[in-house]
Amino acid sequence: MSEASATGTLARTPLYDEHRALGAKLVEFGGWEMPVSYRGIIEEHKAVRTAAGLFDVSHMGEIEVLGPHAAATCQRLTTNDVRKLANGHVQYTLLCREDGGVVDDVTLYRVNEHRYFFCVNAGNIAKDLAWIQEHAGEATIVDRSEATALIALQGPAARGILQPLTPLPLERLKSFRFARTDVAGLPALVSRTGYTGEDGFEIMLAAD
Repeated sequence: MSEASATGTLARTPLYDEHRALGAKLVEFGGWEMPVSYRGIIEEHKAVRTAAGLFDVSHMGEIEVLGPHAAATCQRLTTNDVRKLANGHVQYTLLCREDGGVVDDVTLYRVNEHRYFFCVNAGNIAKDLAWIQEHAGEATIVDRSEATALIALQGPAARGILQPLTPLPLERLKSFRFARTDVAGLPALVSRTGYTGEDGFEIMLAAD
C-alpha cells in the first residue's frame, strides 16, 4: 500500500480487491479509496455494539524508532510518560509541537528498550514521518507503513471469533497490551486496542 501519488490517484490497501469482490461501498478518505460500508451504517454499527465488526485500517501508518536513544526520543516527542511503558505495552498519546499544537494523535508501542513504533493516522503519515525525523536526535527512524497491513476486529464477540485462529491466550492479553503470535497461520502482532469503545483487537501483519 502507499499514499496517494502526486497525480491524485487514490491509494489502496492490500484488501482492496476483496472489498470490491464483496460489494463494499468505496469512498475517498484521506487520499485512500476505502470501504465505508457493506450493508448499511446502522446495521454495521449495531453489529460492532452487539457482536463484532471487521475493519480494514491498513491505511494507517507505522513508524519505528530504533536504537539506544529510542526511548528518550519518544519521551521528547510525545505528551505522555514513555517511562511507564514496559515491553509489550501500548500508550495512547500526542505528537506535540513546541508551542503546544498537536501534530497527530497516535499510539506508541514498546517492543523493547531499543525499539518502539508509532501507529499514526493515514492522512498524516508523511507529515508525522517528517516531524519525527526532524526531531529524532540520535535515534534511527524507519517508515514501515507500506510494508504493514492492519485489521481491527472490534466488539463484544471479538475475542471468541479471534481465539480459534491464534495460539495466543487472548484472555491474558490486557487492554493496551500486544504480543507477537500467529493468526490463521501467519506471523502477526496482536494488540488489545481500538477506537470503537468496545473490546477488540488490532492485528498487524505483512502487507503481502
